[in-house]
Amino acid sequence: MKLRRLFGDLTGRTHHRVVDLLQAQLTAALAGGALAVRMTAGELSTEQARTEMARIEHDGDSQRAALVAELSKALTTPIDREDLYRLSRSVDDVLDNLRDLVRETDLYSVRPDPADVEILTTVAEGLELLRNAVAAVIDRPAEVRRTAVAARKCSGRVRQLYQSALAALFLRELSTDVLKRRELLRRLDIVGLRLGECADALSDAMLKRSH
Repeated sequence: MKLRRLFGDLTGRTHHRVVDLLQAQLTAALAGGALAVRMTAGELSTEQARTEMARIEHDGDSQRAALVAELSKALTTPIDREDLYRLSRSVDDVLDNLRDLVRETDLYSVRPDPADVEILTTVAEGLELLRNAVAAVIDRPAEVRRTAVAARKCSGRVRQLYQSALAALFLRELSTDVLKRRELLRRLDIVGLRLGECADALSDAMLKRSH
């Protein structure tokens, strides 16, 4: 078993397995984002979205578990092992908060605000950039750094959109609906923050690799 593992490391197969599993985790997060967009745009009910999100989250958790198992066995990794774990955890946090957004929208009996589609689309753009960056980790490190920076900018854009939506909300008279809206906006902001942590983890990993 150890010889097979060593052979896999020497031939690069282990590195590709790690990259593939991380991409699969990002794909699950993208599916969660797409589902949240459909719910917010009114294409499916909050109850339907909540049920479907449970399946997507399970898939994301499975991919993360497989990645962690692979990291525990690998003799070498394409980038720092701790940074890979940190990146995977941050991707998991993005999906978890998208799940919470859907669940809380249903739980609070809130009609989704179509204005939030722009925020969620920006999150999806950042996740897609991260997936592309991860695909380039082994052979195109310079591309990874540029793409990670672009993903970080998406995180900043989410914060700007959140702040604008919050400012508009504060112009309304205080009510239960306003408080519910405030909670959901905060959830969207957290999704953006976690997206930024993903980009930072990947950028840090590539910086270490360059030394």
